[in-house]
Amino acid sequence: MDNGNIFVALTGASGSVYGLRLVEQLCLAGYRVTFSASCSGTAVCREETGLDLSGDLDKALDRLYQHLEVESGIELAHPDDLFRSAASGSSAPDAMVVCPCSMGTLARIACGVSGNLIERSADVMLKERRPLLLVPRETPLSEIHLENMLKLSRCGARIVPAMPGFYTRPDSVLEMVDFVVGKLLDQLGIANDLYKRWGNQ
Repeated sequence: MDNGNIFVALTGASGSVYGLRLVEQLCLAGYRVTFSASCSGTAVCREETGLDLSGDLDKALDRLYQHLEVESGIELAHPDDLFRSAASGSSAPDAMVVCPCSMGTLARIACGVSGNLIERSADVMLKERRPLLLVPRETPLSEIHLENMLKLSRCGARIVPAMPGFYTRPDSVLEMVDFVVGKLLDQLGIANDLYKRWGNQ
């Protein structure tokens, strides 16, 4: 994928670090990132990482840049702002990643509910046949969860669970995070060396 615009959404499942690391890597690779966190995603992110994405968007963006140690490339969008370009098929982003994706968000996307910018943008990606990656982080999975994932996979979404590999013998949490983020970049067609490929240990 040539350097374009990628929408990264962070929702209320555990695993905020995956989404934040993905945004960082996309910025470093020269991509423009539209970033939005749901209300529950904001709360979980604050609890897990200490990063506060609430309140004034400009101040939240400054905190995000400081946390990621990048200087540019991110447009922060409020999850209720349905007037963003990502909500329209005529100006949809090149790809979208919901990372992490809560089971509630996944269910609403599967049902075509567009109650906020994240859900509406995912709906746009499906109808426009553009890449939509969903990163569920839940265990165990109920039959409802599995049926929703199967439905979305059949509709064209790519289900990329947050399941780090251990054949790389990771020495840190960051290495386990990078395994998942590297897989996401692979799915987006973005070259990366975040994890060791099989046979290259």
